[in-house]
Amino acid sequence: MSGSGKAGKDDGKKTISILLVDDIAEAREGIKKLLAFEQDFKVVGTAANGREGVQQAKELKPDIVIMDINMPDMDGLEAAGLITRAMPMVGVIMMSVQDDADYIQKAMLAGARFFLTKPPDMDKLYTTIRNVYAQYEPLRLQFKAMSEGLMRPIEVEKEEGAGDRPGHIIVVYSPTGGSGCTTVATNLASGLMKEGIKTLLIDGDLQFGDVGAFLDLRSQQTMVELIENLDDLDLDYFESIVMTHNSGMKVVLGPPRPAIGAEIRDTRPDAVAEIINKIGSHYDFIIVDTSHTIDAAVAALLDAATRIVMLVNPTLPSIKNARLVLDMLDQNGFAPEKTTLVVNKAVDPKTSKGVPTPDKIQTYLRRPVEGIIPAVDERIILGAINRGIPVIASDRDTTKAPIKQMLDLSNHLFKQLMGDEEPIAEQPTAKTSSFSFFGRSGDKRK
Repeated sequence: MSGSGKAGKDDGKKTISILLVDDIAEAREGIKKLLAFEQDFKVVGTAANGREGVQQAKELKPDIVIMDINMPDMDGLEAAGLITRAMPMVGVIMMSVQDDADYIQKAMLAGARFFLTKPPDMDKLYTTIRNVYAQYEPLRLQFKAMSEGLMRPIEVEKEEGAGDRPGHIIVVYSPTGGSGCTTVATNLASGLMKEGIKTLLIDGDLQFGDVGAFLDLRSQQTMVELIENLDDLDLDYFESIVMTHNSGMKVVLGPPRPAIGAEIRDTRPDAVAEIINKIGSHYDFIIVDTSHTIDAAVAALLDAATRIVMLVNPTLPSIKNARLVLDMLDQNGFAPEKTTLVVNKAVDPKTSKGVPTPDKIQTYLRRPVEGIIPAVDERIILGAINRGIPVIASDRDTTKAPIKQMLDLSNHLFKQLMGDEEPIAEQPTAKTSSFSFFGRSGDKRK
């Protein structure tokens, strides 16, 4: 075996305790034999279904749980969610013979941070276990210290020299590509820039981020440098990397090449969330643009978010995908009020028959629509991009679409999260235009 030579050496590695959960006995034994070749691995238990796996995880408290998805009684997705909520210091690795995107998204939302196909490649299995173990080390130390009475939970993440700002994290996400996440994220960041408010925009699309292109920002220094120095990251170094847009907006650009972003996603998927954790208390709002795939990096950001601004377009695929993700968020313990549903590129139902209206969308999704951004001539958006400015700064007339609606959304989120400023736009009545902005508690139009 390729990994057995190194494992025989005394290299100071800690023993990694592992629980195997799979309804097929031969599969459990096969993985157990593979792990036996590595001296830093120790299988402390096995389980034949999800319910038994949850019980054994609580009793054995392993470092790693390797969990099959398809099992009787309780499947791996439900079991992973229960384990990660009860024991966040335990790393869950999901496995399945199916490797399609839907399975991977469900695994990530269930709390898993890595996904392997069955049968697993031996070297990839070893590497994945060690990577997950290393990434969860801070959490294990935190819970150990808490259990021994050495620290209180509130003190765990507080860094020396931390600021006193609220650090609200707004993650802009859509499960469908082309929904306008970057446009909305850049304009939210701009709209939240009120007097005395510190706002940060982060390009969290690790492979194909467009924030730099939208704002005409170029730099040799990106979040890659922050991740490379993550263990010793302090505010001074962070501010030497962060860029400042002409508007005064602070921006962290994504990796310069897709291959670099893919490596970060695969080896350090929690890195962007960790950066935010370290510097968040120095900002009032951190807005994060994301990709439409729920990989481990996006799942970590969704976990960390104060608000998830979910964009849906008035198309059947977009609405269907939004429903799937909202269901998964519900199943995995996300409070409904954590998600702000926004219909982007909405069309006037009077002139576009057959197109789903915001009312019909919110009825189908069983979630109130809190923002409606109308479809406009693409030249308006492209004109702002060509000038390297947010759309809301492209015209002095703030009553024009979509400037007004984006400002309304920014003010709505500001009021919800800060709670100390009157909203600029009034809530609509039943006679309000379908392009108006309305809040969660507003009356539904009949």
